[in-house]
Amino acid sequence: MKKKIAILGSTGSIGKSALDVVRLDPERFDVVALCARSDAEGLASQIREFQPAAVALSDESAAARLTDQGSTAEVLSGDEGVAELASRPADIVLCAMVGAAGLTPILNAIDAGSDVALANKEPLVMAGELIMERAHTEGVKVLPVDSEHSAIFQCIHGHDMDEVHKIYLTASGGPFYRTPRSELENVTPAQATKHPTWDMGPKISVDSATLMNKGLELIEAMRLFNLPLDAFEVIIHPQSLVHGLVEFTDGGILAHMGVTDMKLPIQFALTWPERVKCPIARLDLATMSALTFATPDFSEFPCLGLAMDAARRGGTTPAVLNGANEQAVGAFCAGRIPFTRIPEIVEATLSTADAPRDATLENILAADADARRKANELIGAAGVELT
Repeated sequence: MKKKIAILGSTGSIGKSALDVVRLDPERFDVVALCARSDAEGLASQIREFQPAAVALSDESAAARLTDQGSTAEVLSGDEGVAELASRPADIVLCAMVGAAGLTPILNAIDAGSDVALANKEPLVMAGELIMERAHTEGVKVLPVDSEHSAIFQCIHGHDMDEVHKIYLTASGGPFYRTPRSELENVTPAQATKHPTWDMGPKISVDSATLMNKGLELIEAMRLFNLPLDAFEVIIHPQSLVHGLVEFTDGGILAHMGVTDMKLPIQFALTWPERVKCPIARLDLATMSALTFATPDFSEFPCLGLAMDAARRGGTTPAVLNGANEQAVGAFCAGRIPFTRIPEIVEATLSTADAPRDATLENILAADADARRKANELIGAAGVELT
């Protein structure tokens, strides 16, 4: 029987890779739902190929355009439409939406009894305990799609968590690794989104350049694996071939290696608990370059330190961190602030935003909104038009 899958964020880089996985094994998957933000034309092409029963566009004008084209799928619109789509029956819902927008759809998918393959880390950063508790209550799986968390999941599988001593999250260092901070003031969005080893969307590429991505992944890993902050260590690995390492209590370390192709962790999540063939390029150990590792310099990557501090403070502070970062990155990509202003906006927001300790959904959403408002005020006060 085919596995029924829904893909939220189907026109983005992860969504497109997921559909590549479906193309590689069409007898295994049945795409029942697709969702995008505003790319009506891209979604229309996917509808013609995969014939889902329903689709959603969070941009209501884009949904109207798709409807006017005579879509064969039911078209839902707005944030409410996306949330409703996630509630519909599926064996697994792949959430690859950018930023905090995925939080409500993920909770709806869990409440509907669907397993969740999680490719966007922001919902777990904001509300990880809530998501994992609800998944446990509903008896569904939350399967990581991030290459690092998928690697750790695979290394830990079959081991008791009491045997885990340390988990290492690897980071490439991004395009500006070892670049003096004084030279980053005039960095352009095009430079910041040119990742040295991965092909990713603009937001995650900028987060990789600041290393905020790794800070968010660290908080995500704490929630996924139910371990404290001091059980993790971030390490720079420019080659991006070792995706995660787990050190056990006896001193042994298991490392997961693989090519830099997101189809591999996506397929693993969609086919779990099976492991099936994936016809992609494979590592040739005989021709690999040296593997190097280094401790990150927090003065070079202040966003990593801010994320770790938010993880220590807990409560709704990670939601504040995420909301402020999303606004700052968006402002940088729009040419409103310089690259070096991103951590300054986030730090200033963390110091002033309201962050209740009780991480209820209501408090999380309120903290997120407050953080975005205050970050926008800071952006407006210090914004410049870059040429």
